[in-house]
Amino acid sequence: MSEKTSDTPPDRLSVNPDSPYYDADVLQRNVGVRFKGQDKTNVEEYCVSEGWVRLSVGASKDRHGNPLTVKLQGPVEPYFREG
Repeated sequence: MSEKTSDTPPDRLSVNPDSPYYDADVLQRNVGVRFKGQDKTNVEEYCVSEGWVRLSVGASKDRHGNPLTVKLQGPVEPYFREG
């Protein structure tokens, strides 16, 4: 881990490599997301400043092979998991 990396996750992050908000280096650091006080494990994308998360819905895929998602509004708290 380089010294230039921050202890705070970015304001917006996506797990989709085609997204402009995708960051492999940050994702390798094991980012967790708390949404409305609950840890979520199915977050596809989040934005802290706009207050939303995009969660995958089951194993269904859209016509492009991406997970089907639902966008929910509320407080978003990203953090780096230990270890």
